[in-house]
Amino acid sequence: MKLAVTSQGVELTSAVDERFGRARWFVIVDTETAQASAVDNSLNLNAPQGAGIQAGKKVVELGVEAVVTGHVGPKAFATLQAGGVKVFTGANGTVAEAVEQFKAANSNSPPAPTLKGIGCSE
Repeated sequence: MKLAVTSQGVELTSAVDERFGRARWFVIVDTETAQASAVDNSLNLNAPQGAGIQAGKKVVELGVEAVVTGHVGPKAFATLQAGGVKVFTGANGTVAEAVEQFKAANSNSPPAPTLKGIGCSE
């Protein structure tokens, strides 16, 4: 599965950025091959408004199947949901730790823009 993890840096050892729309980076991780690459989100980092929606559109264009982040707002959530991207919130630690949290998460959690602990929002 192809994941986008919000990150403060470009490495798997980078800290998860708890913000979705204003995250500095998206680290794209293939959970089957463990290959990762970073995508710059600086355009949305300082946007006066609409950062979550624009970041959501970007993630959909990247073809990811799920987003792992700390928090996602309702407009970004709706954009991701419309693009068929699952949203997992409550992530923390490093990108690698967030991927492990994702793998261990129960994907049958009820939908909501933000959940305590990592959970799925569909």
